[in-house]
Order: sequence, then C-alpha cells, then structure tokens
Amino acid sequence: MKKNYEFKQVEKEMQNFWRENTIYNFDQESQNEIYSIDTPPPTVSGSLHIGHIFSYTQAEMIARFKRMQGYNVFYPFGFDDNGLPTERLVEKEESIIAKNLPRSEFIKRCATVSEKYEKEFKDLWQSLGFSVDWSLQYETINPMVQRISQKSFIKLLKYGKAYMKESPVLWCTECQTSIAQAELETIEKDTTFNYLKFKVGEESLLVATTRPELLYGCVCLFVNPEDDKYKKYIGKNATVPLYDYKIPILTDNKVDMDKGTGVVMCATFGDSTDVEWYETYKLPYRKVILSDGTIDESVPLIGGLKVLIARKQIVGLLLENGFILESKNITHTVAVHERCGKEVEILPSKQWYIDILTNKDQFLKAADEINWYPEYMKNRYVLWVENLKWDWCISRQRYFGVPFPIWYCKNCGNVIIADEEMLPINPLETNPDKSCSCGANEFIPESSVFDTWATSSVTPQINAKWGEENDISNRILPMSLRTQAHEIIRTWAFYTIVKSLYHTNQIPWKDIMVSGFVLAKKVRK
Repeated sequence: MKKNYEFKQVEKEMQNFWRENTIYNFDQESQNEIYSIDTPPPTVSGSLHIGHIFSYTQAEMIARFKRMQGYNVFYPFGFDDNGLPTERLVEKEESIIAKNLPRSEFIKRCATVSEKYEKEFKDLWQSLGFSVDWSLQYETINPMVQRISQKSFIKLLKYGKAYMKESPVLWCTECQTSIAQAELETIEKDTTFNYLKFKVGEESLLVATTRPELLYGCVCLFVNPEDDKYKKYIGKNATVPLYDYKIPILTDNKVDMDKGTGVVMCATFGDSTDVEWYETYKLPYRKVILSDGTIDESVPLIGGLKVLIARKQIVGLLLENGFILESKNITHTVAVHERCGKEVEILPSKQWYIDILTNKDQFLKAADEINWYPEYMKNRYVLWVENLKWDWCISRQRYFGVPFPIWYCKNCGNVIIADEEMLPINPLETNPDKSCSCGANEFIPESSVFDTWATSSVTPQINAKWGEENDISNRILPMSLRTQAHEIIRTWAFYTIVKSLYHTNQIPWKDIMVSGFVLAKKVRK
C-alpha cells in the first residue's frame, strides 16, 4: 500500500469497481427479503447544498446497514424535473420569461437545462459514494413516469375523486398559476389598518381593513350576532365609501368582536373567510383583481393599476373625501407562495381538483399505521390534515409539466378521457381516437399541466413500475422506508399517502424517516 492515502485515486477506483460489478444493484432473482427505500427525487431548481447531503447521508446509512443484515436492498434515485421550480430556474438562467416564448421552445429549453443539472447532481452523488442503484433512475418528466402519472389521474377521475369546478382558487400573480394550500407559507408583514366610514342612514359605521383597494369588491358587512354594539344595524344596508352603492349588513359567529371595530368587510376575495362567506351566503361576485395582479379596468378610480399602487391611490382618495377616521400601523400574517414569496390572491377560476376533504379520517388513521422517526414529526402531519380547508388543486397554468390526458368536446363541452393505451399523451399534439358521445369530432385540448406534486406523489408506484410490463408492485409495495425533509410533510408525505390509499388501499411505506435542516447564520436553511 502507498504510504499516504490518495483519496482522489482510491475513491475513483472504488466507484468504478462498484459500477462495473453492479455491487449495489437490486437483485431481481434473489430470494432474500426486500428492503425498499423511497428516496426523495431532488427538485431541479439549482445547485445542491449541504442540506441535501445531510439528509441523503442518513438514508445511505440505513441502506448500507440493511445490506449488512442480508436484505436485498431496493435503493432507487430520481430527479423531480418538471414543474414550476425548473421553469423558474430556466427563466433565471437564460434571462427569459416563459410566456414570451412559443410553448414548444420553452419546453425544449427546460429539457436541456434539466439534463445539464441532472448530470451535475448525479456526478456529485457518485463522487460521494452513495450506494444507490443507478439502473433504477427515473425523471418525473420521462415517458414512463408521465404514463403512470396520467394513469393515476384517469383512475381518480373514474373513481369520482378527481373533478373540475369553477370556484375561487389560490392564485400566484407572479407565477401566473393556481396553487394548492400546501404551497402557502406565512410571513409577518407591516401594513396599515385603515378605519373607514360606511354610511348607514345618517350614521357612520366604522370598518377596519388592510385592503382598501378591494372596496369596489365589497359585497356585504358582517357583525357577530352576539355583539350588542351592532345589533341595531343587522338587516340594514350600508353605503360603500367612494363607490356609493348599498350592501347588506349580515351576521356570522366567525366575526371576532375584539378585532378592528368588530365589523368585517367581505370582499371578493380578500381571504379564505371571504370565500367561505361567499359560498355559505350565496353572495354576488364583484371582480377587482386580475390574474396578472392588476386591478380590472372596469373598476372606477383605480382600474389598470397594480395592487399596491391601487391601495396607495384609494387611501389618498378616501382621505381627501373624509372617509378615513384614522390609520394604524400593524404587523400581521399574510400568505405567500412558497416558490416566489409573492402574496397570494384568491380569484375565481376553472381548475382540476382531487377530493381530500371527505377522507380526512382515513388519512389520519394511515398516520397511525406508519412508524415515524422521529415520532413527534407525526404531529405535523396530523395538524396539517386536521386543518385542511381546500381540496387539492392539481392543475397549473404552466408549461413544463405532465399534461392532462383530456380534451373537451367543442360541441357539447363533454370531457373526453384518453384511453390508457394512448398514454403518455399530450392533448395539444394529439386528438382523441374516438368521437364524442354527441357524435362531434372537434375538440379543445386541456392546456394546463399537473402540479409537480401530482406526479411526485406516486414515487412508490413509479419505483414499482405500476401497471407497466415489468410491474413489481406485489414485491415492493408498501415500501419499507421513505426518507424526506420535514418541510414537505404537508406536500410529499401527505400527497403520497393520499394517492397510495386511493390506488392501493394501503399505506405507501412502513417507516418514514424525517430529517431536519442544516442551518446557517440567522437560522436560515
């Protein structure tokens, strides 16, 4: 042996030896008990960091230990290379904006950039000596994965678990797409509580709001039925300042008597409570904010302006006309899109959903059947499920994703579902192989793509090649272990449990090992 350990030389030799002799490959013929690991496919959104190395090293320890115990270890690796994170990486790297390019050209650029980063990621993983079976590698945009993802959607549609509806939806005006509740983060933000004078007859009724730009969208005022201060106003009409139209004063127990003045402005839409009231009380819809974050041109006084500019302008007009009694600086919590940090709006839109609200008890029961390491991480999952308010919105108005395998009949609007034999399919490029039940042969393709989690949530099925010729579902499902970070319990862990229960009536894995963050200064990951 050499006097000094030349790690660059020795490690390279060992890695070549492992690869040439398929040391870490899953043995299809072995009769040994299988230990299968559902490894997290890193998102192709930029460079890897120490947090990736930290969490994957923990999984690596388990894989090597199980091999030493004699298990036939199934240890795959994937890349999550479709969806918004990849698109934003491409826009940043190439200094382009997706909507300014032909869709096909942008998708081509996404594929090229993904391939480059995936090679870098793989080189790094191999240089670290991770013992994954690279013959099991998958990408969430590859044809087999698209087929499995589209098949999952079709089955949920036929089960009645996937549906489309037009309703208020969480919307990111920066990314120009609908988003799901799980993609929200909350931040503390300084803002102003403006105390506005609404007229009720000859009297003034004070209403505190942080969003005066939504005045034109105000459809009613709410007070708490137990609030003695406002009982005399219940059932009367109030006049909206500046816009001079009348709205009813209604009651709801959700109104916090101690917040602001105890009178709440319900506008379409300021927050999720507005949506709840809109649906419960069958309130009218008044359009104010558009999908690009500007005020609709039809809105008097502020039409065409960006939201923050409109807010400043409307406050000025309210002051000028004596409608603001006082303004207070406050710090409050606002919801932002986790991908870009932009405040989220709620807009009416036609989207595809997966029903999760009706099966919350089933999802909670599943958590008890899984071993959580550390055990307290289960509480995060339980709290998330218990507090779900929205079904899972799975459609995204983006480009680099798995297409919905459906069309709409131009004549009657009927949904045409692709036959499974046609999958994977892009409805923008291929027509159905059948006529509509009404006899028509002209179709409108669905242009939205799946939320990236709608595909990542079937990683156990991808690993098992569910429904493919070489399907090994009966050998590896449920998988032995899922490893992942704690911040995606509400997305990856939850959605995987949902899909597994819906498709296989069983939990996706027996154990889940949740890692923390490696923190830098100022407690930043």
